[in-house]
Amino acid sequence: MRTPGMDTAQTYRAADGTTLGYRIARAARSPAPLLVMIHGVASNLTRWSEFVEHTKLRGNWDLLRLDLRGHGDSFTRSGLQIASWIDDLGALLDHEQRSSAVFAGHSLGAQVAVQFAARHPSRARALILIDPVFRQALRGGLRLAAACAPFVRTVAAAVRGLNAIGIRRRHIPQRDLHALDERARQQWLSANRSREMVAHYGSLLEDLRYFPLASYLADVLAMIEPLPAPESLAMPTLALLSSGITYTEPRPTRELLSRLPHGRIVTVDAYHWPLTERPDEVRAAIESWCVELAAQPSSRTTR
Repeated sequence: MRTPGMDTAQTYRAADGTTLGYRIARAARSPAPLLVMIHGVASNLTRWSEFVEHTKLRGNWDLLRLDLRGHGDSFTRSGLQIASWIDDLGALLDHEQRSSAVFAGHSLGAQVAVQFAARHPSRARALILIDPVFRQALRGGLRLAAACAPFVRTVAAAVRGLNAIGIRRRHIPQRDLHALDERARQQWLSANRSREMVAHYGSLLEDLRYFPLASYLADVLAMIEPLPAPESLAMPTLALLSSGITYTEPRPTRELLSRLPHGRIVTVDAYHWPLTERPDEVRAAIESWCVELAAQPSSRTTR
């Protein structure tokens, strides 16, 4: 049932029977274009809550943000891999009775969006990629993880084995990333203490307070999987790239994205969390691009 304007919690059943969660704010009129927002590593749909709350797209677009399998209200300890997430996105579109959508992803979410678009190009109307991670441009911890991928897989399998015999945490608290983002701006960014924010947001120990170790390792392994060639993505694509150096080198990342047939690159003065560091700037870039997209005849989504 449509409830225009309200941001409501929903669930759907994946192909393997797992119940997965999402939230959707429906447009005032139907049909409306659908924007699907995907979070990053060890994250959840609250990463996009501030965007949904303030965007001018609300009322004209159906705004859907989801918890990837294994995250947030889609909690499970099994099936955390790109292939499963791709299948889950297809099941979500089917559940919403949509043939296609615009997919926006941050970090790991960008990886999932690109992989889904490569597998199901007719279902990805367009892409919005916030700091996508190309294997060729890795640096720091992710570069080390890629070099040691067989070892990381072995550790992940061992931890999953321990989980299977009952050696695991019984309670893992939920994390409100909207509240964390507001605190980060008040406590760190307003005082020009961005390095402290980066240290907190990039902290493995902090992530593991709210996320299982095996699931974290699965996220990391998904992050370092090779992406399809940019030339193969024929749909319109907006890429928002942070200017700071965190997990990837900006120059090779920009060079790879410049190969997109219908791409637009916007640089944001941020490290790797522009939705936190520059929410107004990111929101404005997405809104203007989506307005242009909606004006194109092929973007008028039907149910």
